[in-house]
Amino acid sequence: MQSAYLLVSHGSRDPRPQVAMERLAWLLQGSREQGAGSREAEEQRKQRRLGAEERSRAILATSHSLDSRLPTPDSLSLLIGTACLELGQKPLHQQIAEFSDRALSYGYQQVQIVPLFLLPGVHVMEDIPAEVEQARQILKSKVKLELRPHLGFHAGLARLLKQQLDRTQAEQTILLAHGSRRAGSEYPVEAIAQQISAVTAYWSVAPSLDQRVQELALAGWRRIAIVPYFLFAGGITDAIAEVVGQLQQQFPAIEFCLMQPLGATQELADLIWDLIET
Repeated sequence: MQSAYLLVSHGSRDPRPQVAMERLAWLLQGSREQGAGSREAEEQRKQRRLGAEERSRAILATSHSLDSRLPTPDSLSLLIGTACLELGQKPLHQQIAEFSDRALSYGYQQVQIVPLFLLPGVHVMEDIPAEVEQARQILKSKVKLELRPHLGFHAGLARLLKQQLDRTQAEQTILLAHGSRRAGSEYPVEAIAQQISAVTAYWSVAPSLDQRVQELALAGWRRIAIVPYFLFAGGITDAIAEVVGQLQQQFPAIEFCLMQPLGATQELADLIWDLIET
């Protein structure tokens, strides 16, 4: 069964994360369609084309005119969309239902929902599954919805972070994640920190960045890298930069290196495809 893909992010009032989401969707589209000449890809396009032709014939049999917005068989391609859990114009379950109807019109019978979240917190474990279930109630059995593992589940994230750190001269590293009130959500962050030889800090729960910096300063470290474990630049990463500036004034003998968030890169897009196909 051929799938369309819906990438789900948290949502933000800052426009930068949504711009990054759209770029990431574009990168995913390009990555997959580079292999469009393969036999498997050609067979997938054929199956979607046949499904769309059957639906078109059914519509023509019951109507004298066909909506011009319906896709023609030649226009079928990989369908990737974006949605957000919070701060969107519509609730997530409605975004899922509308995207699924669009996917159906393009010949897809299944939508894979990919949560682009790094921590298994309340949003991943409770909120998104509840929204998907509401969307299923709306769609009935028209389209199959499959909820995929969240992005933070992928073991390759540590490798992406390590590549950034290899370009620094840091003596110690702080991996700064958002944090969650859900018990156990910190375990994956601690595991990644161990892989990249870092200590952890959290933006919304203890231990804080200030606390970790004070501990490292007392231990005598003078070059500290801070890795924001966030997907994209936005309001929180701006606030982190302000805190680091204050810490620099408080600890002038320490050289801080504030890294960038993961970002909408080809490497991240490849990792997401690997997660989908696993």
